[in-house]
Amino acid sequence: MNGENGKEFVKIAGRSFRVGDKVMQRFNNYEKGVFNGDIGFINSINNNDKSLEIWIDDRLITYDFGEASALTHAYCISIHKSQGSEYPAVIIPIMTQQGRMLRRYLLYTAITRAKELVVLVGSKKAIWTAISNFQVGERYSGLQTRLRQQLTKVPTPSDN
Repeated sequence: MNGENGKEFVKIAGRSFRVGDKVMQRFNNYEKGVFNGDIGFINSINNNDKSLEIWIDDRLITYDFGEASALTHAYCISIHKSQGSEYPAVIIPIMTQQGRMLRRYLLYTAITRAKELVVLVGSKKAIWTAISNFQVGERYSGLQTRLRQQLTKVPTPSDN
């Protein structure tokens, strides 16, 4: 998206970062005040002190090259990564080949990320399949088992 156009760039861990690249923070960093899903643009690259400056939410944040693994390019992101964010326009590819992913809740989440414009690219059949699929996949997180284990350790008033 921000191809070789004479802009300054650096290659870190096999990935090229260029001034102007749209990037996303991949996990919370409380010291920098940036959080999983925050999106910004590379403002400058300083090869002397090996750092990137990123504009995120009207703030300029400095990343050492060693911290660049916390960033990923954000020109095209998944519905999962977009949760909690809004964008002026959202383009959603939706095809029958997506099979198991064609679920009403997922399509709803994708559409509601857009503030002004949604474009669905794909087939009507895939859209209708998603709209008609009310299934919510069962999760196997083990949370219920872990809660039970912890609750058996909690003293009750009758234990005194």
